[in-house]
Amino acid sequence: MDVGPEGEGADPEGVVEELCARIDRLDPLLRTFTPEPGRYARLAAEARTLAHRPDRPDRPPLYGVPVGVKDVLHVDGLPTHAGSALPPGVLAGPEATAVRRLRRAGALVAGKTVTAEFALGAPGPTRNPHDPTRTPGGSSSGSAAAVAAGLVPLALGTQTLGSVIRPAAYCGVVGFRPTYGRIPPDGMIACAPSLDTIGVLASGVAGAARAAALLCDGWTPVAGELPAPVLGVPEPYLAPVDPAALAVFETVLGELGLTVRRLTPAGGLEAVVEAVEVVTRYELARVHEELFPRFGRLYRPETAAAIRHGQEITTAEYAAAQRDLTRHRRDLTALTATEGIDVWATPAATGAAPSGLESTGDPVMSTPWSALGWPALTLPTTPPDALPLGLQLIAPAHHDERLLTWAGDWAT
Repeated sequence: MDVGPEGEGADPEGVVEELCARIDRLDPLLRTFTPEPGRYARLAAEARTLAHRPDRPDRPPLYGVPVGVKDVLHVDGLPTHAGSALPPGVLAGPEATAVRRLRRAGALVAGKTVTAEFALGAPGPTRNPHDPTRTPGGSSSGSAAAVAAGLVPLALGTQTLGSVIRPAAYCGVVGFRPTYGRIPPDGMIACAPSLDTIGVLASGVAGAARAAALLCDGWTPVAGELPAPVLGVPEPYLAPVDPAALAVFETVLGELGLTVRRLTPAGGLEAVVEAVEVVTRYELARVHEELFPRFGRLYRPETAAAIRHGQEITTAEYAAAQRDLTRHRRDLTALTATEGIDVWATPAATGAAPSGLESTGDPVMSTPWSALGWPALTLPTTPPDALPLGLQLIAPAHHDERLLTWAGDWAT
């Protein structure tokens, strides 16, 4: 099932039958959803309510569409674990605005999707549908894998550094991270609040655009036909990319037939990554300053180490890192305007999904753009008979509508 034209959707009760059958068949291996013993009964009741809503005789935009919700976002009636062993009541809170908006649009919450612990680096058990011996990426691992496996056509994820863009690339689906703050961030277990952004993973650009229009504040559809954009390629930022993935990237750029300007941003990738690490670790430690002393023994070693690192960072060091990121934003904004760049383009990850489930992969290709807070999108660029790769496209802040419009043209 896809996110079809507005108002179009299958019978919700029939959707639930098919959905739960697919989850029962595929999820014991892939483990995209958190366990929910009463899933069918809950969904069947919600489907009946949706099908017989007296207040909405018309069909809303996502009528009967099943969606996954990353388990760092609160959903009424479902516990929040955030990929951790902490008691779920400790993490409880009001339903996220993003979830409420999807439900008002007629979506059915298929369940909570697996996340790396607290949306950081300790992986969950999810496997990549294209090769179960490989990571699906993270931290929105379950959301990406559930879409890739055809369990749901749409899922919510979150991104601090690369947690929507990278798993979308590894799993061969579309990932969209909007401008920072355009989707209200309430109802989320934070990782680093100055960077955390709710995003979507979808089976196609049209589905991502449909969801974005419902989720983002102030969404304004593009009127008329857009001129062809000028692409910018930040040459030094491509250094970490595997040669085979870089070759695919260059081929895709050539096929787009657009003007491409290859540029060298001021500063350097390493400096941005270092500043972002200081900011994320410092903020993570503050997010957990009450929980960690109480439940530290239940945290995964990777998460505990990151929190302890953050506790050692001084306020002065944090302020200096934020100043570095401010310079990064100013410099790249100026370069984008001066050179007439409409969209920056890079590989979405350094290569295909790594083997093993011990790591979710390297977020380095997304980190500089997450630090900007600009909208970014992954388009699948999988060569025949190969593991998925992705093309990352980034537009200036609040150009989300233009980015999705261009991507929709290229994907057709």
